[in-house]
Parts: sequence; structure tokens; C-alpha cells
Amino acid sequence: MDRYAVFGNPIEHSKSPLIHSLFAKQTHQAIDYGRQQPGNDQFNDAIKAFFAQGYIGANVTSPFKLDAFRFADELTPRAKAAQAVNTLYKRPDGSVLGDNTDGEGLVHDLQRLWGALEGKRVLLIGAGGATRGVILPLLTAKVCSIHIANRTASKAHELAAMFEKEGNISSSGFDDVPEVTFDGIINCTSSSLNGDLPQISANIFSEAAFAYDMTYKAQQTSFMQWAKKHNAGIEVSDGLGMLVGQAAESFYLWRNVKPQIEPVIKTVRAML
Repeated sequence: MDRYAVFGNPIEHSKSPLIHSLFAKQTHQAIDYGRQQPGNDQFNDAIKAFFAQGYIGANVTSPFKLDAFRFADELTPRAKAAQAVNTLYKRPDGSVLGDNTDGEGLVHDLQRLWGALEGKRVLLIGAGGATRGVILPLLTAKVCSIHIANRTASKAHELAAMFEKEGNISSSGFDDVPEVTFDGIINCTSSSLNGDLPQISANIFSEAAFAYDMTYKAQQTSFMQWAKKHNAGIEVSDGLGMLVGQAAESFYLWRNVKPQIEPVIKTVRAML
């Protein structure tokens, strides 16, 4: 039985073992999937021992995505663009491939919920690793433009500069977001985990068709409630579908089998 695990700290809350066990059952794959929680400065030693013990692949979450990026022998184009890795795969030749499936998970979920992204104007709130991982996949999905807004404007400008050759990207602080109509607003910060909100004007929601929060909870997140308060007609979603979608991409990389996402989202949602 092939063995996998998710690395993070903390990691006991992770839904990845459940999600991958559901994928395995659905696709008739025999796998074992667990959790690994190294100390914050012990990822390299832990992942080396992990692969030495015969494990084949790992998912990687906070705070180890940059460590995984540095550890991989080879990187996929989307991992290079994100400068972070959330999936490691030990290939038959012994080399370790690093991938980033977060952006693909987001794009798939947005398309599942609201159709094609082509021509859409998107506002990304936040300029951290989560934002960086989704810019190239969104551009590949042919969004019309991306605006990055961040509390510290300089970080937004730096991130926009990294991708300026790839598409129409602009940036600002929270206080000077351009007064244009955005089709979609995506909260890439973790503010909703604590019930908080980004310190940005609610005017961003006025004409938007959808608002998406990368975090997820059993009930509507604070960001989703905020969007609905300021635009009753806006459609909202949390990030559970993104979580399942990025896991499906990892599963496909490891097993060469594409699981169905929708039934797994429903099962995990019912267990929140």
C-alpha cells in the first residue's frame, strides 16, 4: 500500500486525510494517508526521513510551503510561479518533484460555482503566499484583469511586479483601491478564521457578481456575511471546494487518476 501524508504545524485539524481517503475509496486506490507535524525548523530532516521510509508523496501546508519549494529537486511551472510548494512527489527515479496545486483548486472551484472566468475583473485581497499561488492559474483561465490590494501597499506592488509580464495586473493599498467594477472579489487572507474582516472599503462589493473566501467554516464566514450585507444579490462561497480541488490535483499527480470532486465536497461539508 502506497503511503502519503500532509505536513504542517499545527496539523491535527487537517481534513486532508479524510479527503484523500474519500478519493481512494471512490477510485478504488489502495493508499495510506496520515499527518506529520515537524517542529517549525525541522521540515528538511522530517521530509528526508519520510521519503527514506518509503513514502511516495506529501501535501504541505503552513508554515512549510517555502521549505518544500527549496527541498524539491525539480519544480513544475506553477510551483516556480508561486515560489511555494504544497505537493511533493517522489518519482520512480528517486527525484522529488515539487508542485503547487492551490491555484488550480481555486480556479476549478470558481468555474464549478460560477462558470467561465474569461473576461472577468478580479480583486485579490492580500499579498501573501496564498495570493501568489493563484495569480498565474487565474491568468491562464483568461481573467481580464487582476487587482491586488494589501494592507501594506509595497507588498502588493512587489507581487504585481512579479507577474506584470503575464497579464493585466495592478496593485494598491487597502485605502486606494481604484473605483472600478470588479466581477469577483477573493479574500486571500486568513482574517475569517478569527471572525475578522480586511480593513478595506465595502464599496468593492457594490457591483460584484461573486465573493469568495479562501477559508472555510461550518457556517458562513465573516467575509461572506460582510459581502452579503453590502450587496444582497452577490453570490458567495467559502474555500472548502478549493481545498478539495487542490487535493484532487495532488491525487492525480500521484495516482494518475482524477477523482470526482463534488461528492467529496458534500461529504466533508456535512462533517464540518
